[in-house]
Amino acid sequence: MSSTTSPRGRRRAPTRLERAAGRAAALQKPRVILALLLLLALTSVMLLDGYLRAEVGGDQRVRTGASADKVPEKILDGGPILTFRGGQAKTVSVPDKTIALTFDDGPDPTWTPKVLEILRKYDVPATFFLVGSMVSRYPDIVRDMVEQGNEVGVHTFTHIDLSYQSQARVDREMRQTQLALAGAAGITTTLFRAPYSSETDAIDDYSWPVYQKLGKDGYTSVFIDTDSDDWKRPGVKKIVEWATPEDGKGASVLFHDAGGERSQTIEALPRYIEKMRAAGYTFTTISGVLEKQQAAQEKQQAAQAQGGGPVRNGSATAARLQAAHRTATGVTLYEGKALVAAVAVAEWTVPALSAGLTVVGVAVLGRFGMMLLLARRHHRQRNRRRFGWGPPVTRPVSVIVPAYNEKECIANTLASLARSTHPIEIIVVDDGSTDGTAGIAESLGMPNVRVIRQQNAGKPAALNNGVRNASYDIVVMMDGDTVFEPDTVRQLVQPFADPSVGAVAGNAKVGNRTTVIGAWQHIEYVMGFNLDRRMYDLLRCMPTIPGAIGAFRREAVLAVGGMSEDTLAEDTDITIALHRAGWRVVYQEHARAWTEAPGSLKQLWSQRYRWSYGTMQALWKHRRSLTDRGPSGRFGRVGLPLVVLFQIVTPVFAPLIDVFTAYSMIFIDFRAALLAWLAVLGVQLLCAAYAFRLDREKYRYLLMMPLQQLAYRQMMYLVLIHSCITALTGGRLRWQKLKRTGEVGTPAGVG
Repeated sequence: MSSTTSPRGRRRAPTRLERAAGRAAALQKPRVILALLLLLALTSVMLLDGYLRAEVGGDQRVRTGASADKVPEKILDGGPILTFRGGQAKTVSVPDKTIALTFDDGPDPTWTPKVLEILRKYDVPATFFLVGSMVSRYPDIVRDMVEQGNEVGVHTFTHIDLSYQSQARVDREMRQTQLALAGAAGITTTLFRAPYSSETDAIDDYSWPVYQKLGKDGYTSVFIDTDSDDWKRPGVKKIVEWATPEDGKGASVLFHDAGGERSQTIEALPRYIEKMRAAGYTFTTISGVLEKQQAAQEKQQAAQAQGGGPVRNGSATAARLQAAHRTATGVTLYEGKALVAAVAVAEWTVPALSAGLTVVGVAVLGRFGMMLLLARRHHRQRNRRRFGWGPPVTRPVSVIVPAYNEKECIANTLASLARSTHPIEIIVVDDGSTDGTAGIAESLGMPNVRVIRQQNAGKPAALNNGVRNASYDIVVMMDGDTVFEPDTVRQLVQPFADPSVGAVAGNAKVGNRTTVIGAWQHIEYVMGFNLDRRMYDLLRCMPTIPGAIGAFRREAVLAVGGMSEDTLAEDTDITIALHRAGWRVVYQEHARAWTEAPGSLKQLWSQRYRWSYGTMQALWKHRRSLTDRGPSGRFGRVGLPLVVLFQIVTPVFAPLIDVFTAYSMIFIDFRAALLAWLAVLGVQLLCAAYAFRLDREKYRYLLMMPLQQLAYRQMMYLVLIHSCITALTGGRLRWQKLKRTGEVGTPAGVG
């Protein structure tokens, strides 16, 4: 790290705080990048899963009734196997009394194993034309299929009509299916059957170029002679009847082992095999048919050679046709294994995320309902004419103002306290400010203000110093950028009439709400924080007294060891500690404080990063409250799980809700997804509107809520992930100073 320059021009070594700040800045960027990469990875997994299910890039078009003028007649009238050996298109027929049993659309985890079991029982080989996406999802079935001696072919990756697709898409469909086969069974294949194809006479002018191109690439295209039409589920008898060739002819016969409910196929298959064998038929694969045709040609050529006739298509010693399967090696094999592994991750991740989002969605809606009910009850209870905490608290209290470089705000803060209707002493603890904050406080000449200077040690140390020097048994803590209304202190201390109350949380409000960022935080403060505090108050598990406005019994603070420096969220830490010590913590909605919220995204990130990380630290520090008994156990059983669920788990999943929504809008059902998102937004608006009504705030700020849900929530997700990474890597942060403008003056000016 480079050194800095002193006022006299000499270079000096950086201080320990500067070195710590530098290390934190150096670590922040990689963590942010890691958070973004995590979101990108999850999005990619969703897109992969959607592609496998034909939600992404799917095409349901099927061409029918097209002309076949450009297709040779010999192809249209030929056999079911189309080859392009030697560059010439040629069809091959299945020999008489021979069945090439074929299955389409698999593998299926339910039906394909049952088909394989029947084939194994009757020692019958078959050719399965597999959908690549299904292969990648169920590789073990394909491996068993091949090891059993069956043959496999390509049925595209997403089961689309290739006649509608670009050449690049056709190549991709074939390539991806071959990779899936390589990853699943360590093979590739030369066999292909197009989805929605039937006999060769169905080839048209649009599909013929596809077959020609695939033929040049070495593929053998396979059609059918006889269709069982088992997908129609016409009954076992009909399936067997329709799959039977006429007059002892050979046939390429089509069944389906996937694509729907196949119980009739499973029942019909044994009967069909037994019937055909009884009729003298044998079963073979597509390669078996080609081998028989090759053998017949070689025999004919040998006979012609012996009789002195012409020899065609090579000599009698021509190499026999190789089987359709090829062993996958090299890059193809490793890419295939990577594809299968990625699909396995997607197959596990997406359902888990869906289940998690369902749970979170139910929890969030339940939280909204609980907040509305408890907030209404809290408001009615605390605003009843006869409600009171006990005899009015009129004795003086100490107000502690920790300050570090608050020259822009300190005068406004102290001026607001000077108008207090309750007797107070003000203790300004200057935490090593370098901008003259302490001098400004002293220059105001306020008789009830004491300024205590200390070396920079952080906010908890400043607060503890103030508590030790306080003259009264009730201490009010506030931030140096906050202003109080005249009646704030009086309202804040009234709950101390109840001897069981150890601390009181006030109502913090955003003063600089004229900007977009300020408006977003204003909504968050009114809805998220204050509705929550009403709920937690009634449940007696308030997790946090805001640093901007809170009051404590001095004896309670000292008894739990003061403000701890163990965490960055000293306000959450002390609040939980008071719960565990048996004190009651309540919320006083009428005690209002106006604070200056961060004015830029960078400052907002810095603040929420500290809050989020500090909250995690505090929860971990007090994790034993989960098993404690008494008041401590109550917070552990109720408050701690609620904070974990709604301040850590829910924010992590919240952006994924938006990702799923966007995914559904683009690839599944735009209208349904939009309506669902609007419904959730409507519930949130309802809660926010009620919160604004309770706090008597102006509703116009709610116009910013849709944008807040789209943008603000994503930032909070990244902040939380950043905090989680910091926690997992053992990082440490110090109290961070935000840049202040002093624009929050007197509360009367805030609208």
